[in-house]
Amino acid sequence: MENNIPKFTFCITSKNNLRYLKHAVFYIKENSSREHDILVFIDADSDGTENWCKDNNIKYIKNQSDKLFGIGNAYNLLVKESQTDFNVIYHADMIMGKGFDVALYSKWKPKTVVSATRIEPPLHPSDPSKIVLDFGLWPELDIVDGFKLKEFNEFVDKNKKDIVTNGIFAPWLIHKDDFNDVNGHDPIMKSHSEDRDLFNRFLLNGYDLIQSWEALVYHLTCRGGQFEHASKTKDLNFKSNDWNILAHNQTREFIRKWGTPPKYNEYQFPIVSSKYDIGFIVKNCNQQLLEVLEPWCSTIYVDCDYKQYIEKEQLNTSFNLYNHIRPYDNEKQNEILVSFDITQLNQQNFQIIQQLPDIIKDNGEIGSFELDIFKIDIIQMNEYQNTLIKI
Repeated sequence: MENNIPKFTFCITSKNNLRYLKHAVFYIKENSSREHDILVFIDADSDGTENWCKDNNIKYIKNQSDKLFGIGNAYNLLVKESQTDFNVIYHADMIMGKGFDVALYSKWKPKTVVSATRIEPPLHPSDPSKIVLDFGLWPELDIVDGFKLKEFNEFVDKNKKDIVTNGIFAPWLIHKDDFNDVNGHDPIMKSHSEDRDLFNRFLLNGYDLIQSWEALVYHLTCRGGQFEHASKTKDLNFKSNDWNILAHNQTREFIRKWGTPPKYNEYQFPIVSSKYDIGFIVKNCNQQLLEVLEPWCSTIYVDCDYKQYIEKEQLNTSFNLYNHIRPYDNEKQNEILVSFDITQLNQQNFQIIQQLPDIIKDNGEIGSFELDIFKIDIIQMNEYQNTLIKI
């Protein structure tokens, strides 16, 4: 051990991210207190990433398929192949500040995940979990809107705070045993919301999720996702269409699994609602509104032809929709049944559906009651969120 901390493996995924990856690696080496391992997963490579890794003696794993492997799957493989007990889940578009590794490890204990604090340019709204300051929009030093290294280093030196808050966001440090105890990322969550799914499971498994304000990293923000197409500053006004489609489909996967979209507080600390076995009994249904409603329940019983919807949507989900969607007169076996006429559904009462697990948790009991257009029959109130901890 050097500097009283063990060696980490920085696990980094790259999808044609060489422009950022080479700077991420440089600053990990430059600003670490000791030598650490770096392991890269190359999911797509049309920019020379593999050759650069070879030339610079960077260990890597390359996707051998024409199809994307996915961020969650990639991190699972990187942690599995790492040779150290401690792993840092790191993004290719990050620039590490000095003292990062010592600060993270100083806050670690068993069953604890320690996040660093992100400093970001003003591309997204601010929140209390990060620092919004413009130290450049690009990793290079010698271009317009390039990285302001001197100013960044001065800020890091003067603004480290030996405090922690409850929250979690990349980059984060974890012991391999803790990562493996929940079996890592869920393959269902391929490349969006995969972290939110994992963070829920960490929380339910009793982990402390904390953020160090002494470990600072500059995050160029979503250069492998939302802004993966960007090469000039003006491009940062437009999100990738591929990313928008992926985000839409993966958010629906998250809702199918957890019963709600990803939820977290202002410090990015996960909020996990109770998961119930809910069946929707929907009168006067149609294809368009079936698409809207289907992810929000365990089973949906409809009086319309749903086979065409399944043929289209099954391509976007790992859930078997033939088990998920049933005829209106099918036997009802869910523990909670919610009956309504879809012609009465509007944006206001749709919010009830979105908040239904919390409504049931706070106000529900065995029996029947009506809420707006909904007749709710509670046969049992078993909670299933803890069954989702391990995959």
